[in-house]
Amino acid sequence: MSILMAPVKDGKFVETDTQNSLKKATSSDNNGMDKDAFLQLLVAQMQYQDPLEPTSNTEYISQYAQFSQVEQMQNMAATSELARATSLVGQEVYIKTTNSKGEPQLKYGKVDYVVFENNKAYLAIDESLYSLEDLDTVVDLDYKNAFDKAYDFTVELNKLPVISSIDLSYAEKIDKLEKIYNEMTDYEKSFLTDENVEKLKKYIEKLKEVREAAGEGNDEGEDKDEPDTEGTEGTEGTDGSGGA
Repeated sequence: MSILMAPVKDGKFVETDTQNSLKKATSSDNNGMDKDAFLQLLVAQMQYQDPLEPTSNTEYISQYAQFSQVEQMQNMAATSELARATSLVGQEVYIKTTNSKGEPQLKYGKVDYVVFENNKAYLAIDESLYSLEDLDTVVDLDYKNAFDKAYDFTVELNKLPVISSIDLSYAEKIDKLEKIYNEMTDYEKSFLTDENVEKLKKYIEKLKEVREAAGEGNDEGEDKDEPDTEGTEGTEGTDGSGGA
């Protein structure tokens, strides 16, 4: 599958992630010793051999055997690469790429399909091709979701000020963090550090103190005392009836 179009910026073509990956794969192929190069060397040897001391048939047979071994090894490597690439279809992966400034970065996505050309496997992610050699990490989706959730939680938790500075203006954020934590599965909670869990508990306790100081906790206290209050009223009513 060829990439025929490229974005243009400031009047120059910008190399995409796909083109960068394909270029590296092609460069890697050119640096290697393939069966065609081996065959060319063998032909050159036959062409320029000394006619007075020609290479023996035994040596040709030996070299041909080496050539066959090289070809078989390459075919095995290609088959192995294709099998490996095919097993990644549907998986979430990180691919090593570079941005327009040449800086290394990771591309995340799901492998939709595999393209196999010239004994090389290419992973298709978001309709862009990446060499299998650029594969960095294969990620389980549940793992990534749990990690991202814990990461986002930690970021929001660290945005809160020191505990002594907590007031009612932070009530909504702390309540939200408490709700998120309580709704996490045990697996998701395992991605949080004990330090951050303790920090959350301290924020919750501090907010409770702030609310009680502001009088927000009195309503809850009155609700809890309602049964006792009703009992007192009933006693007074009995005494009154008796007095009457």
